[in-house]
Amino acid sequence: MATAAPRSMWQRAAGWCRRNLPTRESMERSRMLRPVAHRVLAPELWRFTRRSVPRGVALGMVAGVIFPVAQIAIAAVIALPFRANVPVAALTTFITNPFTTPLILIAAYQIGRWVLHVDAPVVAQPVAEAATGWLQWLWEAGPATVTGLVIIAAAGAVLGYGVSALGWRLWIARKWRNRHNKESM
Repeated sequence: MATAAPRSMWQRAAGWCRRNLPTRESMERSRMLRPVAHRVLAPELWRFTRRSVPRGVALGMVAGVIFPVAQIAIAAVIALPFRANVPVAALTTFITNPFTTPLILIAAYQIGRWVLHVDAPVVAQPVAEAATGWLQWLWEAGPATVTGLVIIAAAGAVLGYGVSALGWRLWIARKWRNRHNKESM
């Protein structure tokens, strides 16, 4: 009995993407997207091109960080006017998940506090004043957190766009090099 060769990190990542990438059929069945389904399901929004993929990554980062619910649907709708790749935008929203969201929120609060020069209390009030203490803390921490989320979303979008555009160029260059090497043999 032969054992399977160990899969590389990229092969595992590609497999995860294939399993979790929304399909046109799943988007077609979505009740939230039904009013704009004819636009979201346009074939040009599902092609992987050097321009649409980085746009999809950037928009997915924004939707994933800023919107707490319905991220995939929001990313798909935002992708329409920008002619971004819908599956990539939807998949990139998974940057926020139960493991990364607390870290993103803490970083957003710290960044927002630093930008706004706000010193909201970080520790909750005593238990007797818990209800009003938490509401007051949330009221005071809200603007700093929202500001930080916007900054993180913008930085993530720019970084994601740049990295995916560079990755696309490197992938195409490798394909051309391999093609050239096969032809010269």
